[in-house]
Amino acid sequence: MTILVTGGAGFIGGNFVLDWLAEPQAESVVNLDKLTYAGNLETLASLSGDSRHVFVHGDMADAELVTRLLAEHQPRAVLNFAAESHVDRSISGPEAFVQTNVMGTFKLLEAVRAYWGGLASGAQQAFRFLHVSTDEVYGSLGPGEAAFTESHRYQPNSPYSASKAASDHLVRAYHHTYGLPVLTTNCSNNYGPFHFPEKLIPLMIVNALAGKLLPVYGDGMQIRDWLYVKDHCSAIRRVLQAGRLGEVYNVGGWNEKANIEIVHTVCDLLDEMQPRAGGLSYRGQITHVTDRPGHDRRYAIDARKLHGELGWKPAETFDTGIRQTVSWYLDHPGWVARVQSGAYREWVQAQYGQAA
Repeated sequence: MTILVTGGAGFIGGNFVLDWLAEPQAESVVNLDKLTYAGNLETLASLSGDSRHVFVHGDMADAELVTRLLAEHQPRAVLNFAAESHVDRSISGPEAFVQTNVMGTFKLLEAVRAYWGGLASGAQQAFRFLHVSTDEVYGSLGPGEAAFTESHRYQPNSPYSASKAASDHLVRAYHHTYGLPVLTTNCSNNYGPFHFPEKLIPLMIVNALAGKLLPVYGDGMQIRDWLYVKDHCSAIRRVLQAGRLGEVYNVGGWNEKANIEIVHTVCDLLDEMQPRAGGLSYRGQITHVTDRPGHDRRYAIDARKLHGELGWKPAETFDTGIRQTVSWYLDHPGWVARVQSGAYREWVQAQYGQAA
């Protein structure tokens, strides 16, 4: 048996592939990834020589390629992790997000629909298409508002979240119109190993260790729910295994934290694990920069449906997860250095100015 994973060299997809194949009896993975700036084959280096991992460099929007892979490998499930996912980049260049997240998902759905339609009855019933999405499709919450549930109205506020909302709607429509056996997960902010250093936590770690300023948008009081990436992987496994067809499952870590609190925690852990010369705290490198346009104030995930129906809950608290994350970055400076290409440095400089 085989599964097809799109975006399996990215942060969440790469962690999922590693987690999946860590099981000795795991099904094989056909891993299709376009290898944009945030896709990194070095994340998958431990799978070198593992015959259960078949990497294919390509785009999920390439209908001919996807059709060939489906016919050749006959997967019993397709998991769609592939996405442009950085809000800041979507503000400065939204077209790539529409092309990948909307048109790419559409092309993938069309290829999968044709493949599924040609399967024998038993294989059709067993097949699943799992779409990985984000809590950002729900918009922003006020300080006292209840957390997002699966029935919350979609109110995306950035080109990124709008493109993901569109992809979610397409997945839903393909279930209701064509009967395609789909599942959708909407997760909160992930963190953990192999995270590209444009996102908050890895950026703070990398900049702190390099002696650079730690840029915090606005007052830093934007609140997010934080989910350790390995917990997210276990949730996806569980939804794939037992989720009800056509349903949406929110995945959260039950860890609402303000961004400035996250930055302080990272600094304090670095003070403990790799102190600065002279005993100064990394907190001294924090600087506040102009807030980004339309910055959502608060996200919070209500994951009770996933827990109640499927028995899933996160294994890590934020305290245990963030400690493991900081430790991983300290132990893997080579990985960090190699993903920070010239193009990455130029983008960070343009985004944050002298604060980067």
